[in-house]
Amino acid sequence: MKNTIFAPATAPGKAGVGIIRISGPNAKLVMDKMTNLKNPEPRSAILTKLRTVSGEVIDQPIVIYFPNPNSFTGEDVVELHMHGGRAIIKKTLTELEKLEDFRYAERGEFTRRAVENGKMDLTSAEGMADLIDAETEEQRKQALRQMDGALARIYEDWRADLVHLLAWIEAYIDFPEEEIPDDVASKIVGKIKKLQSALSEHLSDDHRGEILRDGFQICIIGEPNVGKSSLMNKLAQKDVAIVSSVAGTTRDIIEVRLDIRGFPVVIADTAGIRETDEEIEAEGVRRAKKRAQDADLILSVYSAEDFGEELDENNQKNIINHFENETNLFRNRNMLRIINKIDKAQKVPSGLIPVSAKTEEGLEELLNIIGDQVERTLNLREEPSLTRLRHRNHLNECLEFLNHSLTKTDLSELELMAEDLRMAMRALGKITGQVQIDELLDIIFSDFCIGK
Repeated sequence: MKNTIFAPATAPGKAGVGIIRISGPNAKLVMDKMTNLKNPEPRSAILTKLRTVSGEVIDQPIVIYFPNPNSFTGEDVVELHMHGGRAIIKKTLTELEKLEDFRYAERGEFTRRAVENGKMDLTSAEGMADLIDAETEEQRKQALRQMDGALARIYEDWRADLVHLLAWIEAYIDFPEEEIPDDVASKIVGKIKKLQSALSEHLSDDHRGEILRDGFQICIIGEPNVGKSSLMNKLAQKDVAIVSSVAGTTRDIIEVRLDIRGFPVVIADTAGIRETDEEIEAEGVRRAKKRAQDADLILSVYSAEDFGEELDENNQKNIINHFENETNLFRNRNMLRIINKIDKAQKVPSGLIPVSAKTEEGLEELLNIIGDQVERTLNLREEPSLTRLRHRNHLNECLEFLNHSLTKTDLSELELMAEDLRMAMRALGKITGQVQIDELLDIIFSDFCIGK
């Protein structure tokens, strides 16, 4: 028999209310041993006194009982809605540990039991975790859609198609003497190709869902003293990077998370890119280049001071070409070229986005341009996007088996085709949890918070 588990369902710290959740076969024992409630009405909020096993009053909580299977975990669940003082919560947890077969819950164990008891699939559980972690409006929307089963419905429809195909093949293999249409093989191939196309299209999403979940990555690069750190501070609206006239002040990568039009954005300030023999600065330059290569958008910053007063057309082109040579490595990346310190310039070259981190001139326009880029990349489509590498890997595995199955189109090879389709179906099942693998569940729920 399973242990009965318990844990706080609210964040630690002093609060008006603190909730402790108990789930398992002996959850009702809490009411028998620690309250005067013997047969509480299910799903009703009941005010009572909570006592230690020896009879000392701990608090006056509201107790709610959820009998199985109509609970979050599918087991008997009791929730104690208590005053949120640290001492109260600590004392209650200590007393719960004294009850037979009771233990503190592991990370994500309540949700894991909900999955194991068929209350939700794995993608919904992951969507719930994302919803808890959501920091922006668009993250909330994506997580809620996944928690509601949007992804699971797509994968289960594909899995149902594979079950149907396997039924056709099994019928042909087991009853060859029956009058099965001669074109059955071509029909099977056609349906596999249709499914193959649907998976390929689903995978070709430019990692939109994963970027939205983790944050749109922006990297600020440029030579030393062009005002990268000042620009970073203005975009963040707080001093997150040290600003100095001394070249090479920024050595490591400094990050700040922003909410731009409801989308999560991570902006990184980096070391000035230049040739240097100084070991620490050289490492900073290497990290800056690596971060830029991995970014979703690069802000390449120049200083208006470097252009001087004589700015004819040829001179402008030569200077811009000189700076562009510094960023040749990133030409295949999405990039905005920005000229900073326009408050100190006599003339400003065309073709660059003019800003002044000092006077804030042009910053609003720059933010609008960045916002447009982020929206174009991350706007939610009608069909939900992949949100995890785990999903992508299993879908690629499924696609490989479908591709392999199409190498066996002769009727004499239908048994081999059937095995490929079974493996493709198994790969899909790993996403939603139709295929139970304990090691997979351990990995997934290790990232959950205690009490969920």
